[in-house]
Amino acid sequence: METTESTVKNLLVQLSSLKKEIQKVIIGQDQVLDEILVALLAGGHCLLEGVPGLAKTLMVRTLSQALHLSFRRIQFTPDLMPTDIVGTEILEEDHVTGKRFFKFNKGPLFANIVLADEINRTPPKTQSALLEAMQEFEVTYGGQTYPLDRPFFILATQNPIEQAGTYPLPEAQLDRFLLYVKIGYPTAQEEFGVLNSTTGSKKVTVNPVLGGEEIRQLQALVRDVTINDDLVHYVSSIIRATRPDTTTVPYVKEWVRWGAGPRAGQALILTAKARALFKGRYAVLMEDIHNMAFPVLRHRILMNFKAEAENVSSDMVAAELIKAIERPKVIV
Repeated sequence: METTESTVKNLLVQLSSLKKEIQKVIIGQDQVLDEILVALLAGGHCLLEGVPGLAKTLMVRTLSQALHLSFRRIQFTPDLMPTDIVGTEILEEDHVTGKRFFKFNKGPLFANIVLADEINRTPPKTQSALLEAMQEFEVTYGGQTYPLDRPFFILATQNPIEQAGTYPLPEAQLDRFLLYVKIGYPTAQEEFGVLNSTTGSKKVTVNPVLGGEEIRQLQALVRDVTINDDLVHYVSSIIRATRPDTTTVPYVKEWVRWGAGPRAGQALILTAKARALFKGRYAVLMEDIHNMAFPVLRHRILMNFKAEAENVSSDMVAAELIKAIERPKVIV
């Protein structure tokens, strides 16, 4: 794979163009877009949470339109079965020999970008059908393994306010999402722009700017972004401080039930590298770690009952850890 300086610069220009194409349709939500693109660069998956009407589905669909990649949307419902996602075997007949045989008919999971819409509306049996695909990038059916196309990117959405008819994702499955992104309400100016641009007759065309090969090159480049050993130790200190049994941070001991595992540290370093590359840098800075700490730790810190009663969130814990953990003195 060619990674000359000119190739890298061209890829970064295309990456910047990708965000601009998405912003033709999506007004505001700049931080959310950055986090989604960081997850794509890092080769992980993303869980989007927000109340209805905040353009979660539109955001994912627009991303797919700006990429030369296959896209499938799965609407999760209580009656959805694992075979509806993964695929199933069908009986076919050879017209020459007359013999019958089973052929695996691939489901909508076999695409580069998969939108798992309202993932918490389907039972755990169907939710778990995604686990192997998310972790191993392959699907096993009938004793045979089928590799998924790369890049493979799952964007799942969920509504935080509805409880009836929902099945909260278990911690093991939440941990498979590289980032947990929360989408808030737009500002007054952004909302005016949304209302003004979506209620008229003007149509916007989103042009695809990146293909599968370019995405794979960018994902490989992310791994080559440098990070100082002191910053790696700093990330390790943050992750270890989330665990009530070993932490020295009183805030964690008071509010946290279970802390983050080593996968959280891997995710924090990888997404910090991806963010640095996204910003046009080839080395991780402290700001990259601090920015990515929230979506990385948000779903990996389990709060205790007292915290739930007092509305103390995992984001508040992450903010406290950033203040409490000593930073390397030689790192900006």
